[in-house]
Amino acid sequence: MSEPAEHRTTAVELLWDLVFVFAVTRVSTLLASHLTWAGFGRSMLVLALVWWAWSAFVWAANAQATESRELRLCLLLATAVTFITGLALPQAFSGGATLFAVTYAVVRFLHLALYADASRKGQAAWSAIVGFAITVTIGMALLIVGALFGGGAQIALWAAAVVIDYAGPAWLTRERLRGLQSVAVEHFAERYGLFVIICLGESIVAIGVGAGSHPHLDAALVAKVSLGLLATTAMWWTYFDRSADLAQEHLQKHDDPVLAAADGYSYLHLAIVAGIIIFAVGAKRLVGEPIDAPLADPARLALCGGVALYLAGHLAFRRRLGGALDGTKAAVAAALMLVYPLTGGLPGWATATIVLALIAGRCAAEAISEQEREENPAVKR
Repeated sequence: MSEPAEHRTTAVELLWDLVFVFAVTRVSTLLASHLTWAGFGRSMLVLALVWWAWSAFVWAANAQATESRELRLCLLLATAVTFITGLALPQAFSGGATLFAVTYAVVRFLHLALYADASRKGQAAWSAIVGFAITVTIGMALLIVGALFGGGAQIALWAAAVVIDYAGPAWLTRERLRGLQSVAVEHFAERYGLFVIICLGESIVAIGVGAGSHPHLDAALVAKVSLGLLATTAMWWTYFDRSADLAQEHLQKHDDPVLAAADGYSYLHLAIVAGIIIFAVGAKRLVGEPIDAPLADPARLALCGGVALYLAGHLAFRRRLGGALDGTKAAVAAALMLVYPLTGGLPGWATATIVLALIAGRCAAEAISEQEREENPAVKR
């Protein structure tokens, strides 16, 4: 198997990302319009599907040369089809279910075609591709059949489709996955970092949309917008200040880079992405409410729980790639879950202030710890 040359994200991959900006926005809209436990389950189900399609193409593109015409053609076709999938996403559990399922399946089979081309060029192992192609096919069949049934049967079949699709490379073909391809680490880390940026951008858009529901831009509204924006900035800091580069360094030195990348990026990043989107919905509700009104339980849970899930996912990601266990991150995630039941009677801005203080304080603690590590290089990072 040929070694991939290190490369950066190409222009066609950035174009491909744009339709996922749209898809992530649609997931956020779906959750915001059905902020219940049932709505949360449905939203996370389609988010898992959207995430897996994007992540699958990252792996296939990583195995291709940047100048590959096959890569460009496949991504352009998938871009067009994915946009239709995004259009149907808010109606994925009603009238748009079949359109969503069929177009999504087309995207996934385009990914398999791209991987088959990489195998033909000696850049990916055919045995591994065949292994997870079976689970992809089963999953897509369940997705389409579920869309035709609708109702509870649809949810059950779609959940089974997600489990089977995710299980393919995770457990059923794990040993084969180890020999799937050589990883171009710089490209790989950059791609996943860009998706985190996409989701953080959705948080900013959600805050802006929430502010747009008010007829006047007064000081109270600006204060709540600022709280949401500062919390988003702290989430950005958590990922990009040092952690993203350190994770890339650990992956470059890892003894088992393919499995580490699969676990850390493809699987554990889903918790990071979900946390950002859930937070975005809570921030949108925060900004949309009157200044002194307390946040309803679902919105408050989204605000606190979204950040907690984000930190938990980030903690697991860093740990999987060989980083040191961050006790402050775990403590803040736990504290955020306590904020939810303890702030029911407080105005929304007060809850948001506590959330911001916790995550910003964690960022400050990390900056201090990093300074100590620089003074003592023997400390594990």
